Amino acid sequence: MSDAPSLIASPEPVLSVHSSGSGRAWVWRDDSLATGDGRLALAMAQRAAIPEILARILHSRGVDATRVAAFLDPRLRDWLPDPSCLRDMDRASARLAEAVRAGETIGVFGDYDVDGACGTTILTETLRDLGCAVHFHIPDRQKEGYGPNGPALEGLREKGATLLICVDCGTAAVSLLDRLGESDDIIVLDHHKPDGAVLPGCIVVNPNRLDCDSGLGHLCATSVAFLTLIATCRALRLSGWFDTHEEPALLRKLDLVALATICDVMPLRDLNRAFVAQGLRVMGRGERLGLATLASVAGVKETASAMACGFGIGPRINAGGRIAQAELGVTLLLSDDAFEARALAEKLDEINRQRQTVEADILTEAYQQAEAQLEAGHAALFLHGEDWHPGVVGIVASRVRERCNRPVLVGAVQDGLIKGSARSVPGIDIGAAIIGASQSGLLLTGGGHAMAAGFSLPQDKAQAFHAFLDDTLAEARQRPRHDALCIDGILSLRGATAEIATQLARLGPFGAGHEEPIIAISRVRAVKTERIGRDGNTLRVILQGEDGGRLRGLVFRAADKAYAALLEDRAMPVLHVAGQLRCEQWQGQDMLSFFILDAATI
Repeated sequence: MSDAPSLIASPEPVLSVHSSGSGRAWVWRDDSLATGDGRLALAMAQRAAIPEILARILHSRGVDATRVAAFLDPRLRDWLPDPSCLRDMDRASARLAEAVRAGETIGVFGDYDVDGACGTTILTETLRDLGCAVHFHIPDRQKEGYGPNGPALEGLREKGATLLICVDCGTAAVSLLDRLGESDDIIVLDHHKPDGAVLPGCIVVNPNRLDCDSGLGHLCATSVAFLTLIATCRALRLSGWFDTHEEPALLRKLDLVALATICDVMPLRDLNRAFVAQGLRVMGRGERLGLATLASVAGVKETASAMACGFGIGPRINAGGRIAQAELGVTLLLSDDAFEARALAEKLDEINRQRQTVEADILTEAYQQAEAQLEAGHAALFLHGEDWHPGVVGIVASRVRERCNRPVLVGAVQDGLIKGSARSVPGIDIGAAIIGASQSGLLLTGGGHAMAAGFSLPQDKAQAFHAFLDDTLAEARQRPRHDALCIDGILSLRGATAEIATQLARLGPFGAGHEEPIIAISRVRAVKTERIGRDGNTLRVILQGEDGGRLRGLVFRAADKAYAALLEDRAMPVLHVAGQLRCEQWQGQDMLSFFILDAATI
């Protein structure tokens, strides 16, 4: 066991920070961290042969001492369920196996986000490997909107498709799919909450359908598609198909399962954690040309990380579906031609820069609307504008939510309709609220999950819709303007070492439901600061402790961070800083950095 120093205990609030530079209180993520009683954590550390710093954090996050090894090294064999536990899975796998044996042509209709793109890719790629002809369609967000539509599905049929698969959509398309013909010739692989108990009459595999007791409601649609392919290959194996045909290497598809799980902000627990951990290992091998090329074009240093997926690769795949050609992401992920992949990656990178410009133009007005609505006492923020681009409303909603700590809905107004996206805060189910509004007749379309949803409504119902949200989500009024920052431990600056950073990294992968540990470093000064990056919006600082130690710190999107002013104060006040300690590779050298999330005066 390592002799790394333990985290320093401190009474609540952490370091007496009631209101930081960003207006947040600092609190312990778990009360057990504040007591200073490390007996249970020490016992866990000794039993699992891990450093106490890891044991304290694992204990505070509810990891049982008997499951430490499975948590730190999540393996599929420990978590992978029998796919048949999902309702309708046996019907879906039997129909797909039949299609493979008959050499049918298959049409795949996927959503335009990362989850839809990844699910479409693994289905297209695997079914082609199995001998089927596969055509895919990703809808144009502005022209076709969300979900399956008649012309697109008929277009796939005109190309010869005798089996249609909808991935990351379709659960709510009851009337459309029921009109299209034989129920066994359409399969829906989705994870969005249904609007009540009524489902399309076709084969629907969705862990969130009301009659599914699989307990897998935390999976994204790509994961559902992956389990469906496992079940399909099992059916083919039992029929003797692989006695004369090559079996596809499904584990090599886990890179896309990981990417989709991270980008769709699925909770990183249980099976999801195993999917991401194993998928990042696959991604790290660089076997998928499209992903490797996109990472190179994007300047991502460490391709196989949750951060690279969420902030580097994912946004660029999303960009095509937001403001340009929706199928670009899938085409890139399927590409095995280096010249094509490079051209597609550069195009997506360019589109992503355009998206950032469009987003910045809308954000200013959205923030103004949000402030006015907060002043008026609204529980939920419903923001919309005539000239707003519908492709970036989801990102804008996320940005406003971060600043205001409220459920946020952002819509683009066009031809008398408001179409938009919603983002919520932990503990408030925006998907359920949207479904409730739809059932009340306020929306034309609507659906989603707890943290994100989509909607459309006539502009003349905007006021009634906002009132419904305020009533349904009234508890959001009780949330502080700035949610508390949850701290996992305190270190002195000299105690913030590369060894500690390496031990903290063992807790990854990080994401929703298992955030990267936030460490407070006490009593430092920012002795040097400079703005860097293409737009000068990254702040680089040199932190110096009272004991003389130094550490490099970084603040991203510094213009949006009120606490950045404390770091740039030329008087160099003594501060407490909170953030994430990481040891990263740069030009073959280990570089220790502190990614600052907040700062507070003493």
